[in-house]
Amino acid sequence: MAVGLSAAITLKPLLRFHQPHFPKPTPTTLPFSPLRTFHHTTAPRTQKMSTFTVCVLMQDPKQSAHMEIEAQEPSPPQEVVSAKLADKLARKRSERFTYLVAAVMSSFGITSMAVFAVYYRFSWQMEGGEVPWSEMFGTFALSVGAAVGMEFWARWAHRALWHASLWHMHESHHRPREGPFELNDVFAIINAVPAIALLSYGFFHKGLVPGLCFGAGLGITVFGMAYMFVHDGLVHKRFPVGPIANVPYFRRVAAAHQLHHSDKFNGVPYGLFLGPKEVEEVGGLEELEKEISRRTRAYKNSS
Repeated sequence: MAVGLSAAITLKPLLRFHQPHFPKPTPTTLPFSPLRTFHHTTAPRTQKMSTFTVCVLMQDPKQSAHMEIEAQEPSPPQEVVSAKLADKLARKRSERFTYLVAAVMSSFGITSMAVFAVYYRFSWQMEGGEVPWSEMFGTFALSVGAAVGMEFWARWAHRALWHASLWHMHESHHRPREGPFELNDVFAIINAVPAIALLSYGFFHKGLVPGLCFGAGLGITVFGMAYMFVHDGLVHKRFPVGPIANVPYFRRVAAAHQLHHSDKFNGVPYGLFLGPKEVEEVGGLEELEKEISRRTRAYKNSS
């Protein structure tokens, strides 16, 4: 502990008066009488005493040490900050490139297999010269119905499962992502399992029911690809999506889903492609327009 001492000497005379002893009256005696007594008169005496005033100045050692540490630890140089920022940007570019490769390869592979499966299945069905119109109509009708139905399934599952019992997995999607992938991506694989099963059954069997199964699997596949490009690419910018970002309705979809992550309306919207409609139903049209304007300005500044 640092202590400063200062002493001030103050001369403060303290007067102590002693009571004078006056001689008592004595009887008259002879000049040289032995009975004569002599009394000495004591004069008042003054005694001077000096006092010290001590001032103690105390300083907090923690504060002093903190000040010394701050003085000894200068801010990092600009070169270090720039290097860290460049490293972070390079890591983000690497993550986006990794996911872009995965998205392109999966999209190209799934699309090519789907086109090949559709062509081969109906060419195989028409080998006898008869066109199975009912089966073809059922296949394409159910493919559209499955794609639309997946939006309502995703909305229900998002609210009732992902934000409830499966939150421990979906939570990774609501936190800053470390790396190109997240635990929430497992849901894409889970949804792909029934699509593959339906496509396989419909591909290797003839008849109306296999044709309907083939159409359902095809619709789930189409929805999954559209979901990946709009949700992962446009909304969360995990990879560039090109001209998709210029479609006005997709901008509204992206803005509505951003409101879901802001929790302004208790998680609404839980759906994706019909998200703007959900926001409008809860009275969030004004907030939706603000988010669209914000994302438009950010997109123009970045381009």
